[in-house]
Amino acid sequence: MSDLLRLVQAHLLLSICAMIVALAIGLPIAILAARRPRIGAPILGLVSLLQTIPGLALLALFYPLLLFLGRATGLPIPALGFLPALLALALFALLPIIRNGVTAIRGVDPTLVEAADGLGMTGWQRLAKVELPLGAPVLLAGIRTATVWTIGTATLATTIGQPSLGDLIFSGLQTEDWRRVLTGCLAAAGLALTVDFLLGLIEGGLAQRRRWKVWTGAGLLLVAAIAALLPLGGRLPSDKGQTVVVGAKNFSEQYILAELIEMRLRAAGYRTERRDNLGSAIAYRALAAGDIDVYVDYSGTLWANVLGRTDTLPSAAMLQALQREMAGRDRVQLLGALGFENAYAFAMTRARATEMGIADLDDLARASGKLRLATDLEFQNRPEWQAVERLYRPQFREIRQYSPTFMYRALGDRSADAITAFSSDGRISEMQLITLPDPRRALPHYDAVLLLGPGIGNDPGIAAVLQSLVGSIPIDSMRAANWMVDRDADKTTPRQAAEWLDGKINRDRM
Repeated sequence: MSDLLRLVQAHLLLSICAMIVALAIGLPIAILAARRPRIGAPILGLVSLLQTIPGLALLALFYPLLLFLGRATGLPIPALGFLPALLALALFALLPIIRNGVTAIRGVDPTLVEAADGLGMTGWQRLAKVELPLGAPVLLAGIRTATVWTIGTATLATTIGQPSLGDLIFSGLQTEDWRRVLTGCLAAAGLALTVDFLLGLIEGGLAQRRRWKVWTGAGLLLVAAIAALLPLGGRLPSDKGQTVVVGAKNFSEQYILAELIEMRLRAAGYRTERRDNLGSAIAYRALAAGDIDVYVDYSGTLWANVLGRTDTLPSAAMLQALQREMAGRDRVQLLGALGFENAYAFAMTRARATEMGIADLDDLARASGKLRLATDLEFQNRPEWQAVERLYRPQFREIRQYSPTFMYRALGDRSADAITAFSSDGRISEMQLITLPDPRRALPHYDAVLLLGPGIGNDPGIAAVLQSLVGSIPIDSMRAANWMVDRDADKTTPRQAAEWLDGKINRDRM
């Protein structure tokens, strides 16, 4: 895969920096905790408590925290990407470093400590010449554990916009490209095992007093660190000074559209970077904060999540209101609608709907006590679901959350009777699903719209390049491109689907 080396480098750099920060914080705390047991117990308890927080949650929490700090202090604190991932991973690595550090220092033979004191050594001399050298194997065992944890957890950093091997895993899961999933998993595991082996070489060298092992392991780790810092070649030439950061949420359509945006910008001479797999709330906040520059969102999502509106307006009126209010509040420019709508729609197989006598959402609500509903990971927390509950009052027998890919699978294998589908998804027609009308208008319009952040919203060159996409993608073309990525046989990559879609747009304009 063309991006594998770049992602390995980014993953390694993030992991190394996180471990450096964790060691810089953890070792002094371990020394303090070992020397003062009264302080050590609550410190270990606090660090153990941090360890119980799931890695994904810890990563996600740092985004709003850094965003708040940036706004409160007026400092340009990057809330997306490397910094929050670095801080979260460093905290996640503290427990084994501190716990093994305390054990290493306390485990030194007391007679040796007394002998050091008898020779008149200061506390720091005793630490440097006796306790740390003798406790080094135990301390290094903790560092090895922390390193493996950090490299594994770093795959989750992609959810807050930091490139890592998680890019392959998450995008592969969403598009059912198991080669990408396997490649990402094997690369992360190989990286962890390699670094663990080198640290084990150092640990064994210290225990056996074999300097060649220590120097070999340390030298190879230094080479890996230098390799992580070296810039990779292969970037497209550019006569534009600005790098445009393109964002994407975590499903096939978003990957395709982000690739299409990148293709247009690069053809115009701009450099680009990607931030994929962003949640809806994070994506817009990142755009408004300048952490990303452009991405595609949906009018209904912006209407409910960003503006907090619960009413439903006609499509044109909704777009005008969004354009006006986002520009005034966040300096975000709504460049225009792409030409298709990706609306939430409750979907069932035709056979199951016929069997249950369900023709619209009123019927679905009446029969809901006998039905199992599958939703995507965020629908139940969105205002749209609250509107459905308020207007239809469904009482489903069971509701389960899935990633979008597996949500459709649940319907296919009859684990679910209905799903919250997406109207531009190619699987709707291929699986012969029906979407249920919404007579009470609980669900707003979801026109796909192109958003520009404050950093580039006034750049006439970028706006002109992307303006060519406005109104150029009909629903049939988007469904076809989505199905190219989502289908089981003859699957294409999002980049290949974007190239096809780009060609289709150009042909339609001729």
